[in-house]
Amino acid sequence: MSDTDTPTPAIGQIWQDNDPRAEGRLLLVEWIGDTHATVRPVALTAADEPVPLPGCRQSRIRLDRFRPTSNGYRYVGTTP
Repeated sequence: MSDTDTPTPAIGQIWQDNDPRAEGRLLLVEWIGDTHATVRPVALTAADEPVPLPGCRQSRIRLDRFRPTSNGYRYVGTTP
C-alpha cells in the first residue's frame, strides 16, 4: 500500500507499527483529535476481533505518523 492508498486514521481502525523493534505490534485507534490519535495495543483473535493486551496503556500518536514508512504505521484494517 502506498502513501496515496493509505486511509486517513479513523476510530476503529487497526494499524501496525513499522519499527522493527516493535515487530507485530498492532494498535487500535480509539480517539482522534486535531493533531493526535489515542491508540491501544491489541491482539487479533481467530475471528480478527481486537482484544486489548493486559497491562498495556493507551498512547498518543501524531496523525502525520500514520504512513507506511520505517518510523510510521501501516494500515491493517477496521474492526469487524
